[in-house]
Amino acid sequence: MSTLKNKVQLIGNLGTQPEIINLESGKILAKFTMATNEHYKNAKGEKVTDTQWHNIVAWGKTAQIIEQYLNKGQEVAIEGKLTTRSWDDKEGNKRYMTEIVCNELLMMGDKK
Repeated sequence: MSTLKNKVQLIGNLGTQPEIINLESGKILAKFTMATNEHYKNAKGEKVTDTQWHNIVAWGKTAQIIEQYLNKGQEVAIEGKLTTRSWDDKEGNKRYMTEIVCNELLMMGDKK
């Protein structure tokens, strides 16, 4: 069970075109948002869609695959782990961001 301590699996659609960053160290980073949808009926029987947005980052070979093959709107399955980072903004306020570090992905849907 130790492999399940920090594991995230999502299927959704890219909300943005992946941003690719080549760092001075030679490492490559890919960043994008991903939307997941949950459908249910409310008390009135109306269909409701609840969309959640996730910040995704990937490094190395996974980032290279993302750069070559993924585009905004495309459906993908990802597996990774949750991480939270913090920084101080220009006004000195502490800011936090939770991201999913993707280590595996599966392209889904129709081939274009």
